Amino acid sequence: MSNTATQIPYKIYLREDQMPAAWYNLRADMKTKPAPLLNPGTGKPMTEQELSNVFCQELARQELDGETRYIPIPDEIRNFYRMYRPSPLVRAYCLEKKLKTPAHIYYKFEGNNTSGSHKLNSAIAQAYYAKQQGLKGVTTETGAGQWGTALSMACSYLGLDCKVFMVKVSYQQKPFRREVMRTYGAEAVPSPSDTTAVGREILARYPDTTGSLGCAISEAVEAALSQPGYRYVLGSVLNQVLLHQSVIGLETKTALDEYGIKPDLVIGCAGGGSNLGGLIAPFMGERLQGKSDCRFLAVEPASCPSLTRGVFAYDFADTGRVCPLAKMYTLGSDFIPAPNHAGGLRYHGMSPILSQLYHDGFLEAVSVPQREVFQAAETFARVEGILPAPESAHAIKAAIDEALRCRDSGEAKTIVFGLTGTGYFDLVAYQRFHDGEMTDEIPSDEALARSLKKLPRV
Repeated sequence: MSNTATQIPYKIYLREDQMPAAWYNLRADMKTKPAPLLNPGTGKPMTEQELSNVFCQELARQELDGETRYIPIPDEIRNFYRMYRPSPLVRAYCLEKKLKTPAHIYYKFEGNNTSGSHKLNSAIAQAYYAKQQGLKGVTTETGAGQWGTALSMACSYLGLDCKVFMVKVSYQQKPFRREVMRTYGAEAVPSPSDTTAVGREILARYPDTTGSLGCAISEAVEAALSQPGYRYVLGSVLNQVLLHQSVIGLETKTALDEYGIKPDLVIGCAGGGSNLGGLIAPFMGERLQGKSDCRFLAVEPASCPSLTRGVFAYDFADTGRVCPLAKMYTLGSDFIPAPNHAGGLRYHGMSPILSQLYHDGFLEAVSVPQREVFQAAETFARVEGILPAPESAHAIKAAIDEALRCRDSGEAKTIVFGLTGTGYFDLVAYQRFHDGEMTDEIPSDEALARSLKKLPRV
């Protein structure tokens, strides 16, 4: 079927009965599986029992399952999804016209829920399994705050306590996002804090630190382990999270299939890897099976370029070095990114799944500077009517660049990107961009070398 303006609506809405009934486990189709998580004490692969001391038991099981292709979504989670899913797939006709490109651009919009992002897809799943296990509550970290607000909402719905360690710079930059967390009954703590031993240690070493996701993870894990009836949950990076986020890609593929559309390029912003991994999952599965030659592009901030400038090695997932070792592209767990405004992308490592795919040549990556990201965000907002989150704007930047290349070459590629959320809590960042106060901070080779020198020897 030809892909013409008269045939493709602006927004493709799936019916409720087309919402996925099972999550897709991309690892089942990977010939080279992600390397196992290692116990930092023994150096041996983590067992389900060991992971269950930190995570909910069912989530530990999902984390280690690399063989089951489809995992059924429990009815209670699907019923919750119905409040905001299926989410729309939008043809960016106005952006195409603005760019004068022959490319066909689509974006999957995940911002139509209270949390303002895709994070709710995994938050409700993780909260559900905690409730099923009879736990009292959960602890977590959050960067820009989308994950914290999503988990707060999910925990409120299920009657669970929720404690969120929010990266200090984001806690200060985004006060209204933490108020959403409080509205849902969660406790938000700026990280690093003096409420945990690891937080006090980090503050002693780096008294002026603005924090990082690695710091906040350490505090959240310690808080969970020190309270009976609590477990730690994570909003990105882990296999289980990418599994839950596969609903994004499954819906996208179903919508495109209805019109006979095959994407040439799928783009997502990349911090820990949750939205990108979820978006590309079914498309990547087809490529791994030899059914597609689609390209996939990860877009990361130049200030925190784990794929494009990191190394593929075992590293701690957190700054305090209390979490299991993961083999991933990393800048080193000691790396503290510059306080850019895409807080959700300020993580030193990358999902083991995406890291393995990148290492094997199935995934491409590019890093982009902050001011160019906000220029792209402004262009998009002016023609498509949505103010994008800074994280999402990284994908927009790459999509625009590709569309302009299509304009120059005359090639009508089909581009799909993930619009992970809205930027209405990020207006301080937009203000600094418009006032000319925004800078591009890019780590030096020397700074990265110092951090990478401290990688654990495995």
